[in-house]
Amino acid sequence: MKSIVWFTNNLRVADNPLLTAACKNNANEVVGVYCLNPEKLDGDFPKIGPFRAKFNVESLLDLKRSLEELNIPFAILIGDPTKRLPEYINENNIGTLYFQKVWHEEEVLINKEIEAKISPNIQLVSLYDQFLLGPEIIPFELYKLPKVFTPFRKKVEATLEVHAPLEVPAKQTNTSNTPLFYSDALWASISKELLSIKIDSRSAFPFKGGEKAAQERIDHYFFSTDHVAQYKETRNGLIGLDYSTKLSAWLANGCISARTIYYQLKAYEKTVKANESTYWVLFELLWREFFKYVGLKHKNDLFKSGGINHKSFAQGNDPKVYNDWISGTTHSPFINANMKELSQTGWMSNRGRQNVASYWSKTLDQDWRIGATYFESQLIDYDVDSNWANWMYTSGVGNDPRDRIFNPERQADMYDPQKAFQKLWNN
Repeated sequence: MKSIVWFTNNLRVADNPLLTAACKNNANEVVGVYCLNPEKLDGDFPKIGPFRAKFNVESLLDLKRSLEELNIPFAILIGDPTKRLPEYINENNIGTLYFQKVWHEEEVLINKEIEAKISPNIQLVSLYDQFLLGPEIIPFELYKLPKVFTPFRKKVEATLEVHAPLEVPAKQTNTSNTPLFYSDALWASISKELLSIKIDSRSAFPFKGGEKAAQERIDHYFFSTDHVAQYKETRNGLIGLDYSTKLSAWLANGCISARTIYYQLKAYEKTVKANESTYWVLFELLWREFFKYVGLKHKNDLFKSGGINHKSFAQGNDPKVYNDWISGTTHSPFINANMKELSQTGWMSNRGRQNVASYWSKTLDQDWRIGATYFESQLIDYDVDSNWANWMYTSGVGNDPRDRIFNPERQADMYDPQKAFQKLWNN
């Protein structure tokens, strides 16, 4: 009898509760499986854009190497997971399926359909593995989640105790004839095409996917360069590799856990330096955590026009306005530069994201959900809760009590006074 760990956005072997539980609780073979749905890669603006798809393929190849070192077979299946995963389970004498707990309708329905197609005798084990703390240990009940970040942060920080990351499981004893790596034939062509995508030399995010690359980034940003000690001063940068941690992409697809980052940060503070900038990295991790709980509490309200506030808001849907916005041909050079960076690299700074979202929803009076959907397609570091909650926040239907509007000209004067960023992308 075999156990399957179904990998989704948890593409790592360290601090992976599902993998650890499978290796610990099952005396027989543990197999890893990932389903790549090519339908999400198709279209002018696919569900998963080319840069994120490339990053995910790199992450899968890194995961393959790590699992092979643990003697754990890994299968990459091409197609709809509601079809391919049940087929694989039913053909391979599976006793237990380990998978992530999810809370948004699209993912919930996929899991339910898979469960309906497999034997009721298969044991199902689902765990949360996307959090710094986790719903079971946050210091309040979910329905009492504060509407605003600051009271959430203060209450969490008052009792903050992050569980230590789980170690990499021990090497498994694999006595079956299951190949260490299996993939559908289509995988070779898809992965080759995506890996051939060129990275723009101007990109602020030229990094590869994978757990190894994530750890290398932490080693570089924290311990080799001490950039983390200046993070608060540089985090609003627009050009270059090191104005921010850039860890969001590896967090989004689960190449590294929030707990691992937290413990590496604490190690840096203990052995090198603790200051306001190192605290600000924790501050950002707590923002991410907050938006995870916003998504967990409000679920599909994240995707509705009125957001979690259930308020009336702009619902414009002008194709010309949209095309001008995504192509970077609006009346604002600062907005244009940010949108060109996104379309040509899959990356945009946090400062840029706030400005282009505000411009789309409040200056152009367009439906904020259209902008959020475009970001979902384009961003390498797309995370469902962070993306949609941030768009709600900036558009006035979320967790911002001030409902502010960004002035891109003033923002450009503050953060791009020499117009270096605008010249970089608009010329």
